[in-house]
Amino acid sequence: MRSGNPSLTDKTFESYTGHAYGGNTMTIQGTVNKTFILLVLIVVSAVFTWSQYFAGENVGLYITVGVLGSLIVALITIFVKRLAPVLSPIYAILEGFVIGGVSAMYEAQFQGITFMAVSLTFSILFGLLLVYKSGLIKVTHNFRLGVAAATLGVFLTYLLSLILGFFGIQVPLIHETGTLGIIVSGVIVFIAALNLVLDFDFIERGAAVGAPKYMEWYGAFGLMITLVWLYLEILRLLYKIFANRN
Repeated sequence: MRSGNPSLTDKTFESYTGHAYGGNTMTIQGTVNKTFILLVLIVVSAVFTWSQYFAGENVGLYITVGVLGSLIVALITIFVKRLAPVLSPIYAILEGFVIGGVSAMYEAQFQGITFMAVSLTFSILFGLLLVYKSGLIKVTHNFRLGVAAATLGVFLTYLLSLILGFFGIQVPLIHETGTLGIIVSGVIVFIAALNLVLDFDFIERGAAVGAPKYMEWYGAFGLMITLVWLYLEILRLLYKIFANRN
């Protein structure tokens, strides 16, 4: 039983069960507050690279630093969770560089695509949160396994695409803007969205077992990983739809 999100697995909160932290424990509201802080940091750094791009500057360096830096910071945070209060904001800033630069490139080709992607991302986030809290979606053992397997499949496909890309070989349908390419992107968006449900579940479980306070930052960090992935996949899907129409 695990989340597709590598930062939120079934063992994330396991070691904290039964421990007492003097009332200084993780809460859902605290995690929501930390999530909001990380979102603000992402927006600020994204606006910076966005403005740099439209000012005629080359944002390739910002994107490269953002991708590599966020990957390193994420791995450290996953393995040393106590550092989450310090590393999570750094991760958000680095991801903002990537989001701002990539979004600006898409926006330059299709005006309004970024606003649509942001709107859809938050609509899915709040919509799934309401559905999850209402109990309409049950996070069962099979549900977790299914989403985790699908997420792993997407990850391996992207990894294969990256490796083959160095040799000038493209994996079919991943980057294509035809009908099948759009369907594939739609499926990936659906898988990313389901990971949000698992993130909600694991954060709720962390608060229930009384995990230490710094795990609020870690829970927010895990949610950001999924949210950023969902946004970028929605942006890619919209690009394929717009490109297919032209």
